[in-house]
Amino acid sequence: MDDVPPGLAEHPDRLRWNAKYGDAPALSSAHPLAERALALPLPDGGVLDLASGPSGSALLAAAAGRRVTAVDISEIALDRLGAEARRHGLDSLITPVQSDLGAWLPEPPGYALVLCTGFWDRSVFERAARAVLPGGLLGWEAFTEDVRRDRPRIPAEWCLAPGEPASLLPDGFTVLHEADDPRTAKRRLLARR
Repeated sequence: MDDVPPGLAEHPDRLRWNAKYGDAPALSSAHPLAERALALPLPDGGVLDLASGPSGSALLAAAAGRRVTAVDISEIALDRLGAEARRHGLDSLITPVQSDLGAWLPEPPGYALVLCTGFWDRSVFERAARAVLPGGLLGWEAFTEDVRRDRPRIPAEWCLAPGEPASLLPDGFTVLHEADDPRTAKRRLLARR
């Protein structure tokens, strides 16, 4: 990505994630939640991958013929994703969007699958849930409060409270899968609208 959007040049999250991705492997593998969701029936429509990073999940969805919007604050992550998409001939199906998720709004009419792994913000979750098409899926994974026992510097607002995110789903959603992983202190949710 050539141009950093206005307001992001000195954004602390952009700087932190660029530093992290600068030292990371070129691509992450597809997340098991993405694999599970893409194996289920989905309506016509694209996939929204929030806080995507250099996402193997976005590539998996594109390889399945889905248009993917990959949103991340890090241009390094999005550049790596774009390079891998070109290498596999999938770049026409993946649209990278560099944005702060706190300010970004999904475009209507919505998505067959909205996926976010490794990020938590209640307002982003609420907007993401509204972006799911009828019959579509919402997949989310984030830290629970348990992570703060071993990593007390992680802010509490970055962690799921008990019952979240399922308790925040709007009417009309059905939880298909919800599980905690005590090894990682993360909770995984898959729900259908």
